[in-house]
Amino acid sequence: MHIVCSSCAAINRIPQGKTTAEANCGKCKKPVFSSKPVNLDDASFDRYIEKNDLPIIVDFWADWCGPCKAMAPTFTKVAAESTDLLFAKLDTQHAEKTGTQVRIRSIPTLIFFHKGVEIERISGALNEHQLKQFIVQCVDKL
Repeated sequence: MHIVCSSCAAINRIPQGKTTAEANCGKCKKPVFSSKPVNLDDASFDRYIEKNDLPIIVDFWADWCGPCKAMAPTFTKVAAESTDLLFAKLDTQHAEKTGTQVRIRSIPTLIFFHKGVEIERISGALNEHQLKQFIVQCVDKL
């Protein structure tokens, strides 16, 4: 399995039988898996989405968006509980190229990716139950 380091963006191969939580990056020596959402930008988005073998859920947001700010603690809480799903955030105001590339029309928008492919998306602020339900529905499509 391949996973992009949440600290330095180096691609790491995780040996069979070893969990992502146990793995350290071969480049920066920090844990490759983070229980906190990784902040992405135009430069890191494609690498993170396309080079990870684990599913990824990305929160497309902006600092001026009230619903985005309201949902942020819930997104972070659910991320902290996950061991087999990567969480990331992309500020669409500072990463306009990527926002346009993935056709973000409203925020917050969550997109669930797996191996570079968009599986599902949903727009609007979600509570914890709704977010977990969205994730389960997406995982069921894998």
